[in-house]
Amino acid sequence: MTEAQIDALYGLEPAIGAEPANADADASPSSVVVHCPYCGEPFETSADASAGPCKYVEDCQVCCQPIEMELAVDAD
Repeated sequence: MTEAQIDALYGLEPAIGAEPANADADASPSSVVVHCPYCGEPFETSADASAGPCKYVEDCQVCCQPIEMELAVDAD
């Protein structure tokens, strides 16, 4: 399966060579500390606001449980 077919299958846009959806957002990802809702342990992950608001699933780096993350981006 090609990368284009995988993107189409999951409704993804190409990440390399594409213009960000929100050009005004800071292009560099920032690190944030998240506390796992399952085990309560903190872990560090990155938040990239360059593509605007989004939802995704990331596994806890301590207990491996899936966590639904939501990134909200305001006008600032």
